[in-house]
Amino acid sequence: MAIHSLHRFTGDRMIFNHDILSCTREAAAGNQLYSGRALGMTSPDDLIQIHPLLEREWDAIDGHYDRVGLPHTSQVVWDVAIDRLADYPDLRESLFFFGHKENRVRSHNAWQRVVTYINNRNHFVALAKHLRMDVPHTLCFHGKQWIAGIGTLPYPCYLKSAVPLAGKRIRRCETPSDLIQALAFFDEIMPLQIQEEIPADIYLNLQYEASDERLERRQVTEYITLEHIHRGIRFPARCEPWGSVEPMAEWLWREGLRGVFAFEVGVVEEVDGLRFILLQCTPRYDNASYPSEIARRLQIPQWLAKEYSGNHDRLADIDLSGIEYDPGRRSGIILVNWGTIVIGRLGVLIAGSRIEQKRLEAELLVRLR
Repeated sequence: MAIHSLHRFTGDRMIFNHDILSCTREAAAGNQLYSGRALGMTSPDDLIQIHPLLEREWDAIDGHYDRVGLPHTSQVVWDVAIDRLADYPDLRESLFFFGHKENRVRSHNAWQRVVTYINNRNHFVALAKHLRMDVPHTLCFHGKQWIAGIGTLPYPCYLKSAVPLAGKRIRRCETPSDLIQALAFFDEIMPLQIQEEIPADIYLNLQYEASDERLERRQVTEYITLEHIHRGIRFPARCEPWGSVEPMAEWLWREGLRGVFAFEVGVVEEVDGLRFILLQCTPRYDNASYPSEIARRLQIPQWLAKEYSGNHDRLADIDLSGIEYDPGRRSGIILVNWGTIVIGRLGVLIAGSRIEQKRLEAELLVRLR
């Protein structure tokens, strides 16, 4: 499979709505500010829906993208209501998540059905086993009242809700006592799973993009982890095990999944070679999608993406002179999730060699103080 952007290949105009509130908990701080991060994926002829809170930052992000050489639309609808898609029937949609609300406005029934199916982690495990794919040992339950023999379960393990929910974090449990305490955070009738922890040395994100005509590989990135939590994303990855996920990717595409989706794979070094363990499927854009697409469009060969906090709440107050991305050197900082500056956070891409990344990161941290 060739790796290229279906958006660039088809050349048709699009409307982007990457608001995350359709599948996250609205009360979580900053959730309404994520819609702007899709701006770096757009072309000048496209439209994008962005939350009106971010209109005050437009001049700053528009100027930044112009300086770093990233083509983008200036046609903004300052309203993220999914119903606004009906105002632009001739534009193909790019959506963060394709659920019931989205299907009501842009009817793609097969797409919505397969998203609902694979977005359930218990269904994901069942499908992986059916396709004879390598997944961790996982126990699936209709609810926590069905969980027995807690002392005999594999530890450490992860307790997860079958359907991802904002505010219901995946909880790592090292002991039976940890598991008992973690169960208190989940509702009685919520389907759950308990999954063994694998001794992975590397965690990868493998992204696909699907249209009616074809399924395309996008990019493999590597997670930066600290204490079992993802802290950033790096490219290039140390390996690209497409074969470990392709059977499920092709099955999902045949069933109707469209747009961008991703897999997480753990890499374990064993005596007879590397073992690639399929951990999850995300049937939508994820945190790796946005920096990956910007880097692909600008042909950046090496980069790091992270989120940072600071004392500024406006982009115009942050001095990027001398560290902003230079297209000639393919080195420097590009703002990705820029809308969260309203609450003092920024998602950025740092392009350059490992040495340059460290230097740029250190300087950025100074300027965010």
